[in-house]
Amino acid sequence: MTESKRPRIGIVGTGAIGGFYGLMLARAGHDVHFLLRSEYRAVAERGLQLNSAVHGELALQPVQAWHCVADMPKCDWLLVGAKTTSNAELAPLIARLAAANARVVLLQNGLGVEDRLRPLLPDSLHLLGGLCFICVHRSAPGVIEHQALGAVNLGYHSGPPELDEGRQAIVEEGAELFRSAGIESVAMADLQQARWQKLVWNVPYNGLSVLLNAGTRRLMDSADSRALILELMCEVARGAAVCGQTLPDGYPEQLLAATDRMPDYLPSMYHDFRHGRPAELEAIYEAPLAAAAAAGCELPKMRMLLQALRFLEAARG
Repeated sequence: MTESKRPRIGIVGTGAIGGFYGLMLARAGHDVHFLLRSEYRAVAERGLQLNSAVHGELALQPVQAWHCVADMPKCDWLLVGAKTTSNAELAPLIARLAAANARVVLLQNGLGVEDRLRPLLPDSLHLLGGLCFICVHRSAPGVIEHQALGAVNLGYHSGPPELDEGRQAIVEEGAELFRSAGIESVAMADLQQARWQKLVWNVPYNGLSVLLNAGTRRLMDSADSRALILELMCEVARGAAVCGQTLPDGYPEQLLAATDRMPDYLPSMYHDFRHGRPAELEAIYEAPLAAAAAAGCELPKMRMLLQALRFLEAARG
């Protein structure tokens, strides 16, 4: 780590997720640097704007915005908010931006994302997973709409040889960074279990929002789609169990109740399809299906959902 009082934090992928957490950390006094591509000019000129139902209207101006990786300073923490579909091309940028012994946190959905990125990174870097429980989207360049929630839970994946206590201390250090910015954060002891838990929500709502062209409110108000959501949730929980990850009793029902309390929300995959961006089908569907199949368990409803989404993605070219 650097010898500055607070670590330098880099945001790789300043979209809705990276922009939200980066803005909150910067407003809390942390040294935060944002790597941007297409939105660099807008953010450099006008800053970041957060319209939040939880925190109110917040702005960050000026922003330590960077367009060129070669010009950006090395960072002790790198928060990757880009989609999993771009991880392979981001790996060299992450390696270039990482300070010695840096911590890299993937604020991404899906299963196995750390496994696929790890071989592309230097062995000296610590790799963590971040599970974001938040309703957020980007409405314009540098403008973020935050509807509800905001917690981010962290778990350790891999890195230089450390005692288990040392690795957990790194996770606690990351969670404390978020908590210092007023964001709820828990240091998870088991990253794989945490990723399966997040899939229980992501699998049904992401895919069905695309197929049925509906947000969470309409999906929950229909008896048919609500029943399908519960069936998909239970199927994902069964896949987790055969992979050795037992989820809390009644977890699908808990998520249904939590979604009932949420405002109407269009998940990230809905926006990806709407704007012609690659969808995270591999991380959210293919990887857990493959893991469950390898353990001798088929998840037929989830596979049908994936097949329908593949059809739509192929049809749009």
